[in-house]
Amino acid sequence: MILEMKVPSPGESITEVEIATWLVEDGDYVEKDQAIAEVDSDKATLELPAEVSGTITLKAEEGDAVAVGAVVCLIDTSAAKPEGSASSSDKSEKAHAPKAEATKPISTETTYATGTASPAAKKILAEKGITSSSVSGTGKDGRVTKEDAVKAVPSMGVEINTEGRGTSRSKMSMLRRKVAERLVEVKNTTAMLTTFNEVDMSPIFALRKEHKEVFREKHGVGLGFMSFFTLAVVRALKMYPAVNSMIDGKEMLSYDFCDISIAVSGPKGLMVPVIRNAEKLSFRGVEADVKRLAIRARDGQITIDEMAGGTFTITNGGVFGSMLSTPIINPPQSAILGMHNIVERPVAIDGKVEIRPIMFVALSYDHRIIDGKESVGFLVAVKEALENPMEILMDNDVNKALEL
Repeated sequence: MILEMKVPSPGESITEVEIATWLVEDGDYVEKDQAIAEVDSDKATLELPAEVSGTITLKAEEGDAVAVGAVVCLIDTSAAKPEGSASSSDKSEKAHAPKAEATKPISTETTYATGTASPAAKKILAEKGITSSSVSGTGKDGRVTKEDAVKAVPSMGVEINTEGRGTSRSKMSMLRRKVAERLVEVKNTTAMLTTFNEVDMSPIFALRKEHKEVFREKHGVGLGFMSFFTLAVVRALKMYPAVNSMIDGKEMLSYDFCDISIAVSGPKGLMVPVIRNAEKLSFRGVEADVKRLAIRARDGQITIDEMAGGTFTITNGGVFGSMLSTPIINPPQSAILGMHNIVERPVAIDGKVEIRPIMFVALSYDHRIIDGKESVGFLVAVKEALENPMEILMDNDVNKALEL
């Protein structure tokens, strides 16, 4: 019996996925539940397990965009398992290890030369006075699609002379393309502004120096900066609920809970998993969640459910050395807090110049529903909590707050 394996729906609103990597070759014998491919959606990379055991025939190539519900491979369940074939665990190790170039999968799609444009794309490009060879196609084998033609912009100058100089061209992953679309959409559809402030990190440095070893021994996680920032944000969101709101049509939707998205760098690009109900978490709870989500993102195990939702985002460009930036809002949220690197700077303290560890912070917000007074007040509230964590975040009881 021949089983048609179709692309399962990885989540609500996702209509297609991209075949990132085949973990098996055409004609291989696969075991039921063995991972046969990695597929990219616009939110995450997921593994595709075999539904039954048998010999596999691939029906899509790596890089193909495949609609949810479309057939990606056939599995012949009547085929006998070859003698001396590897065990399921060995197969799994082989699947995830670097492999030689696979037999080219069977494809029923037409192959086009790079730079070829569809009829609809040719018409649009002709009207714009643009040649198809000057447009980077996102279709099959570099074919210029109608969408590519619509987005194409005529060059304002002479094309770059690449003669004698190397260039390379690679297709953007579906996740990266979706991130790009969302970021452009935010810039075009929101009234985004950014307000800045600086934070003296001395009090947090002192608390961490005194308690981080005991905290790690007691809870198995480090006492980092994210717990301080997350709890400071939760407090500020309660003080300024408009920042914890979103636009829904002609209405403003506000939340009485704080699902905090944290931007982390994963193998496929930027991912934004969510710390649920952060308003109910302690320092230990936040640090444990941050560690768990960061590891899952790094290992490519993060799920769509873990990234869905979120009412406010924190991003830390400081880990890469950023001194200051204007973070872009994570839609449909209305604000994002940017953390940056900590640098010793001279500051005036009680009329005297002292060297303190200073971090610049930035709040980008949608001015359509968040006024300047609220945005500035929110960031000041975050600054106050971070500069006086003992009183504001720990209620003057560090042992209780850190559960020591």
